[in-house]
Amino acid sequence: MLFTLYQGFVTPVYAVLVVALFWLPRVPRYRFITGWCALNLWGARRICGIDSRVIGARNIPATPCVVACKHSSTWETLFMSRLLPPLAYVAKKELLAVPFFGWGFSLASPITIDRSAGRDAMIQMAEQGRARFAQGFWIAVYPEGTRTRAGTRARYKTGAARLAIALGVPVLPIAHNAGWLWPKGRGGKRPGTVTMSIGAPIDSTSKDPDALTAEIERWIEKEVARLGKPA
Repeated sequence: MLFTLYQGFVTPVYAVLVVALFWLPRVPRYRFITGWCALNLWGARRICGIDSRVIGARNIPATPCVVACKHSSTWETLFMSRLLPPLAYVAKKELLAVPFFGWGFSLASPITIDRSAGRDAMIQMAEQGRARFAQGFWIAVYPEGTRTRAGTRARYKTGAARLAIALGVPVLPIAHNAGWLWPKGRGGKRPGTVTMSIGAPIDSTSKDPDALTAEIERWIEKEVARLGKPA
């Protein structure tokens, strides 16, 4: 409850500052926006006792890629935004309508898609993806499409694989166990140390989207199982 109150104070103030700095170039503006992520991670650590550690950081490449991450919490979005180079998150356009959060998110250079567009959504992703690469961003995708409860899994969609193939870049797989400490929803947070594991980049060259998706899923889900519940 304290952490929710903390967020309720920090978010509107930060959103107003972000909107006031709309004129900044994309990457500096993104850097400023992710200060909100840092404040939330600090609050989670100080109020809820949620700490973190990273393994496999040496696997982060020097060149742009598509990041495919397990989605079981809000924590991973906040943490990746601070750990990795500037990220353009692929998200449903409805998020832009969320008060305060949506205002800031829209200025963070996301790739927003209309999920009712069907096959055209992939074309939208590829076009925006090329533009974001040119602007200095990497691309982050949650292959499951929605947050899953810790200890469960959902069918992986082929969007991350198709995007990597279309753009000719590798996929960086990321697993973690944050869902046990910071589950979906406002309540249920508990203290502990989240582990984020970064795998070796997966080459997309000459691969079928389904086969590449299966490879991404195998690594992430095996690693999530290996990490288990946080201590």
